[in-house]
Amino acid sequence: MTALVASAGATYAQTDYPLTIENCGQSVTFEHAPQNAVALGQNSAEIMLLLGLEDRMAATAFWPNSVLPEVAEANSGVELLTVEFPTLESVLSTQPDFVAAMLTTLLGPDSKVAKRSDFEDLGIPTYLSPSACATTLDANDAYGSREELWSMDLLYKEIEDLSRIFDVADRGEALIEDFKAREAALREQFSENEDLTFLFWFSSPSPADDAYLGGGNGPSGYIADVLGGSNAIETEADWPAVGWEGIMAADPTVFVAAQVDRNRCRPCENPTNSSGVGDFDGSCDFSSGNS
Repeated sequence: MTALVASAGATYAQTDYPLTIENCGQSVTFEHAPQNAVALGQNSAEIMLLLGLEDRMAATAFWPNSVLPEVAEANSGVELLTVEFPTLESVLSTQPDFVAAMLTTLLGPDSKVAKRSDFEDLGIPTYLSPSACATTLDANDAYGSREELWSMDLLYKEIEDLSRIFDVADRGEALIEDFKAREAALREQFSENEDLTFLFWFSSPSPADDAYLGGGNGPSGYIADVLGGSNAIETEADWPAVGWEGIMAADPTVFVAAQVDRNRCRPCENPTNSSGVGDFDGSCDFSSGNS
C-alpha cells in the first residue's frame, strides 16, 4: 500500500486552487481540497481508499461486496451509511464538502438518491464516474448501453481527476502505473482464443426469473478481452436481463458467477419466493454469496 501512495524521488505538481474539472459534460470548481467527502458506490469509495484518503472521507454507501482486503483497515474508520441506496438526508447529515458517485442511479437525472443539482444548490461539488456517463441512457434501462468496449482509460481518468481534486497527484500516478503493470502481466499470460467466451451472471430476482448479466461492451467484456476471450452476451446494454433459454443459446465456454456479499434480504410477511425472505424491492438476489 505504501508503494501506491508515495513515490520517493518523484516530483508532481501540486494542485492549484481553484481547480475546475470537466466531468460528464459539467464544469465543477473546487476552491480547496475536500476534507469531508462522501463516496456513493463501492468503486468510488475504494478509489479514494487506494489513494489513502480515508482521513478525508465522511461516509460511504452502496456496497455490493466486502471492501478490498488491502484497504479494509482504512475503511473501518469511515462511516457506512448503508449497503443500499442512501437517502439524501442521510448523506447531508454527514455535512459533506464533496460527493462522488459510481452510477447515474446514485447521482444522475433519475437518481434514487439525488440529482447533482441538489448538491450544487447547497454549494457541494460533485463528481460522477466517467465510466457511468460513457453510457447512453434510455427510459427502459437505468444503467445504459455502450457502443464501444469499456476501457481502463475511463478508470484512469477517474483516478487522475480524484487525485487532482484532493491534491495527491503522486498517489494517483502510482496507482495508475500499478494497474497498468498488472494488466500487462495478464495480457502476456493469456493468449487470444477466439473460441473462448465468458458469461458474467450478476444476480436474479429469483431462480426462475431472467438473469442480470454483464453486457458485451461493459467492464465484464473488457475482462474477457484481457483473458484472451470475449463476452458471450453481445448486447450493447451494460446490464441486460436475459432468459435462461437465451443464456443456453449463447453457449458460453465459461460461466462467471458474481459473489455478492451484501445481504439484501429480510424476513417479510408475504414472501415472493420459496426462501421466505424478500428485499426492499420484494425479491432477493440469487447469486453466489447471497441467497
